[in-house]
Amino acid sequence: MIMQIGFIGLGIMGKPMALNILQAGYSLKAFDINEAAAKAVQEAGAVMTHSNEETVEGSDVIFTMLPTAAIIEDVLLNQLLPAVKEGAIVVDMSSVSPVDSKRWADALAEKQVEFIDAPVSGGEPKAIDGTLSIMAGGKEEAFEKVLPVLKTVGEDVVRVGEAGAGSTTKLANQILVNVTMAAMSEAVLLASKAGVDIEKMYEAIRGGLAGSTVLDAKIPKILERDFEAGGRIDINLKDLRNVLSTGKEIGMPLPLTSDVAEMFESLAAHGRQTDDHSGVLQYYETLSNYQVPKGGKSE
Repeated sequence: MIMQIGFIGLGIMGKPMALNILQAGYSLKAFDINEAAAKAVQEAGAVMTHSNEETVEGSDVIFTMLPTAAIIEDVLLNQLLPAVKEGAIVVDMSSVSPVDSKRWADALAEKQVEFIDAPVSGGEPKAIDGTLSIMAGGKEEAFEKVLPVLKTVGEDVVRVGEAGAGSTTKLANQILVNVTMAAMSEAVLLASKAGVDIEKMYEAIRGGLAGSTVLDAKIPKILERDFEAGGRIDINLKDLRNVLSTGKEIGMPLPLTSDVAEMFESLAAHGRQTDDHSGVLQYYETLSNYQVPKGGKSE
C-alpha cells in the first residue's frame, strides 16, 4: 500500500471516491472548501487539512477532482507544485482538454513529479459504488504504482496511452454519452406525443440494439421527471466545448457534438445549468410545446 494519499476536491464525485479509498484501508489527507463534504470524509477517517498545500505535503500520490481547468491550473501550478515532493504522482481525475493535461504533465515533470490524467465515467451512482470506468494517460510505471488505488474507485481501469490520452478518451466518451442523451430525448418525445406509454416503450427496446447504459440510467429519471443532477448540464457543456476545441485543433468536423452543445447552451441560458443532462428532454419539450407526463403515460 502507498503510505500517504492526498485528495483535493470532495464534490459530487470526489467525496464518494475519497470514501472508497478510505474504506480500502489507505491513509488519506483531504481538502475542500465545502465544510460539509470535508466533515463527511473526516468522519470516515481522513485527516482534514486547511489548505491544498497542506494536503500535498508528504503525500506520495495526490488526487484532484475539480470542476474547471482554471481551478485545476491554479491548484496544480500555484499551490501543489511548490509543495509537492520529488517522486510523487499526481492523478487528475477531472474532465479537461488534453492540451491542458499535457501542459500540466510537462510542468510537473520539471520537478520530477509524474502526472496521470485519469478522467472517469459513470456518474455519482458508480462513484458511490466504486465501479467507475477510468481512462488513464501517463507513463506505464507511474500508472502501475497507482493502479491498486484506482481499483478502489473504479471497476474498469485502463491505461490508454501517454499523458493527455486519458483526457482525449474522456472527450470521446462525452460525445457518445451526450449525443445518445439527446437522441434518447428526441425518441421519448416523439413516442410520448404520439400516445405511446414510455415505460412500455423502454421495456420493448431495452434488450435490442437501441438498448444502452444511458437508457437504463436515465429513462427512470425521465419517468419520474427527476432532473436532479448526477451529471450536470453545465459540467457536460464544459466537456462538449472541450470536444469542439480539440476538434478544431486537429481539423475534425463534429456536427452532432455541435448540435448537442447548442442544446445545452440553450438550457443553461434558461437557468437549467444545474439540471441533470437527461434534462435535455426539456429542450425538446420547449420546441414541441409538449411535456412528457410523469410516469410516461398520457391520460
